[in-house]
Amino acid sequence: MILVVGANGMLGQDLLALLGDRGKGVDIEDVDITSIESVINLLTELRPEIVINCAAYTDVDGCEADIETAITVNGEGPAHLAFACKEIGALLVQVSTDYIFDGGKGTPYVEDDPYNPLSIYGESKLAGEMNAAFSPDYLIVRTQWLYGLHGKNFVETMLRLGKEKDRLTVVNDQTGSPTWTVDLSKAIIALIDKGCRGIYHAANSEYCSWNDFAKAIFEEAAIKIAVDPMSTDELNRPARRPLYSTLDCSKLARDTGFQPQPWRNALREYLKLR
Repeated sequence: MILVVGANGMLGQDLLALLGDRGKGVDIEDVDITSIESVINLLTELRPEIVINCAAYTDVDGCEADIETAITVNGEGPAHLAFACKEIGALLVQVSTDYIFDGGKGTPYVEDDPYNPLSIYGESKLAGEMNAAFSPDYLIVRTQWLYGLHGKNFVETMLRLGKEKDRLTVVNDQTGSPTWTVDLSKAIIALIDKGCRGIYHAANSEYCSWNDFAKAIFEEAAIKIAVDPMSTDELNRPARRPLYSTLDCSKLARDTGFQPQPWRNALREYLKLR
């Protein structure tokens, strides 16, 4: 049995849908990952062969204001899961982020590139990676710019604003790969089914800026709206963002044979389903 922790979120719901009878989902009402006792009790009762941790505090700016919650959920939670997985002999799959990098490399990041998070969110997720790796059997999957049917995301925000305004300003100096949670779920399952271990990057292929992504959303949805550029500095958010955090996913393709589709194709599929 594959246990999905954080099953009510965007990624968790898509994972469970694709896993079918192989998967079981739990969320905050079933387990508190910030409590070692809660985690041990649940895992020793269910005894899954695999645990996928999708639970996280993902409010990047919120993490700057609430460091304790960020570290407790994103950093210590995976440590508790790693300990319990070791006790029952389960594989721990930890979902991580491009925000562990500083964005200064200028070319897509590979799995063993040096990390240098710019924000509390990035630091807390890096701590989660390190703690997950204490499990003798672990798989870390880094991804970025997620959107899906089952939660708040950039695509839905743009579609809402597109109905309310005739002009928007969106940052154009951050570059990455918008990633549909369905495609990320397929990548995670491919890694599990191939018996992969260690660290992998998984995101939709090709890349763009947030400004390009917004324009593509409006084009695909046939919404007429002007999208002006602005810099990240002009946006002036509490947390620093990596400016170029595209992930090189060639290791995923090489070891599993699965290649996530281009982000624009994924966006098109997503819009048909919503």
